[in-house]
Amino acid sequence: MKRSPLLSSILAIFILTISVISGPGCANIIPPTGGPRDSLPPLLLKATPGDSTRNFKGNKITFTFDEFVEVQSPEENLLVSPSPATSPVIDYKLNTVTVKLKDTLDPNTTYTINFGKTIKDFNEGNVMEGFSYTFSTGPYIDSLELRGKVLLAETGKTDSTLFVMLHTGAGDSVVIKEKPRYIAILNGNGEFIFTNLPPKTFYIYALKDEGGTKRYLSGKQLFAFADKPVVMQASVSPVILYAYAEEQAAAAPTVNTTSFNIGNRGKKLTGDGIDKRLKFQTSLSGSQQDLLTPFSISFDQPLRLFDSSKIRLYSDTTFTAVSSYAFKKDSSNKKILLDISWKENTRYHIILDKDFADDSAGRKLLKTDTLSFTTKKLSDYGSIKLTLRNLETEKNPVLQFVLNNVLYKSFPLAGNVFLATTFLPGEYELRILYDDNKNGKWDPGEFFGKHRQPEIVKAVSRRITIKPAWDNEVEININQAENNNEEPKKANNKPGSIAD
Repeated sequence: MKRSPLLSSILAIFILTISVISGPGCANIIPPTGGPRDSLPPLLLKATPGDSTRNFKGNKITFTFDEFVEVQSPEENLLVSPSPATSPVIDYKLNTVTVKLKDTLDPNTTYTINFGKTIKDFNEGNVMEGFSYTFSTGPYIDSLELRGKVLLAETGKTDSTLFVMLHTGAGDSVVIKEKPRYIAILNGNGEFIFTNLPPKTFYIYALKDEGGTKRYLSGKQLFAFADKPVVMQASVSPVILYAYAEEQAAAAPTVNTTSFNIGNRGKKLTGDGIDKRLKFQTSLSGSQQDLLTPFSISFDQPLRLFDSSKIRLYSDTTFTAVSSYAFKKDSSNKKILLDISWKENTRYHIILDKDFADDSAGRKLLKTDTLSFTTKKLSDYGSIKLTLRNLETEKNPVLQFVLNNVLYKSFPLAGNVFLATTFLPGEYELRILYDDNKNGKWDPGEFFGKHRQPEIVKAVSRRITIKPAWDNEVEININQAENNNEEPKKANNKPGSIAD
């Protein structure tokens, strides 16, 4: 019987397939590729009861997501407003998260659960940010909003770790004794928003929390308060709060260019192994002295004895005696300052007699010591002419130069032009302090009893660079620079001589 061509072709393909499978060797198994990395946060599929539920009567809310999830640090990230006396319990399993309410809910009240950074996916850790859930124990959902911003009064910058709090009580002690009724977190720009508020009167505060208490515990905490309460209604103006710490830490040195010079070449130990050398450090940087700052010697312990007549100052390689200078202790009794008008590019020598000082531990120099250094050249510095447009001179402005995040110099301004013929080169941040009491420095606020706001510092977003041996001319429109509405003019840096 003659086989058809179609049947023959099918049979041939079948035989060929069998031979490949059953032939010698094994085929390599290539696993499927994983595809692109998952970069998306979990997606909510369902909430039970649904979001914006009214007449809520239960004590449990379940959220179902499109992938497996886990919960991280709910005690830090999750906020419930109004704040319950007892925090809810959060459980998670596979792709569900359950919130169990442990506190009795107030009647006819709108509640909002803000999850912050609580929920993330299980595989890649993508955080579900900005997720909140709202329900009401009454027949309506409150819809009033309050927006605002928190700035650090001393720097004009922001700190997103602060909380903003709403209290319903009027007394000052509520920030110590009571938990706030509503809480909001700040975004990266220092901004906050309260939603679903009722038409009530609120007192507004901001706080750097300690221990999760949401209470004012110490004058070292960053704290802010509004001058007056806000009455919630359909339209409310944004609120700006200025945070400060009432108890300031010890002032940091202006610019940290200190190099260490330990006196006493050699080592002397008592019989019990205690080092009896007098230890100190100087303000020199690489054996150079800045023309704009005083020379200083700092000690580990307060001085018990100091004799300024046993410190002598000489100049040049000939050790010529300097005629006009004075060494003085500061109020801490741990630092000696040299009062002198420096000459540029000059070699100086300070000779310390071994009996010039001893500290509270009885430590002294082992022998007379000599400190030698050279002052900088005038050509190491630049001049600066800074013109500030829209400066509010009636508010007693003080121009602050910030170098490496440390306040370097402050200058009260009588007009809108600042001029200095000798200035340390570097890249500076600028700030404007509005000095209410005209003492030349920033002062914190005082809340309890006085309700005195801190002095305000406005950060100028533009940096300036001062080059050595250049006449640096810069013009800044403060309002434009702060609001980033316009690119400021470039500095007019031109080489030139520097007058002393």
